Amino acid sequence: MIKGFREFILRGNVIDLAVAVVIGAAFTAVVTAIVTGIFNPLIAALFNAEQLNDAFEVQIGDSTLKFGLVLGAIIQFLLVAVVVYFVFVLPINHLKKVSFFKSKQSPAEESVAEAPPTDLELLAEIRDLLAAQQRGAVVPNVSNQAPAGPPWPNE
Repeated sequence: MIKGFREFILRGNVIDLAVAVVIGAAFTAVVTAIVTGIFNPLIAALFNAEQLNDAFEVQIGDSTLKFGLVLGAIIQFLLVAVVVYFVFVLPINHLKKVSFFKSKQSPAEESVAEAPPTDLELLAEIRDLLAAQQRGAVVPNVSNQAPAGPPWPNE
């Protein structure tokens, strides 16, 4: 029961989904407050604007390009990324290394250990079996062995 729960919790898509939900719900208000309350006023003070959204405005005809608004969004994104990495990704990676969460064999190791034979190996085995049957010989166990030479008589 615990093994099944551990495998469920450590699935990549479950962790990704949890991180996405937390980013979207819990940290949006905190990060917005940090950007609006700290970074916007600092950058706006540097460029003599009331807030970051008003900084770096370029007037082109009747339109206004607001580069400060883009800068604020980039800062907010970077803050979210820092929080997610240090609060979620780093601790979860550490927990995966702890023996309680470690599985006996990782999925990558299992796939290497149980790798199916290649097409060439299967064809060589089929060729050897057919040749042995034609000669009336006892069919040897030739799996994972390289063919010794042409199995057909008179060649």
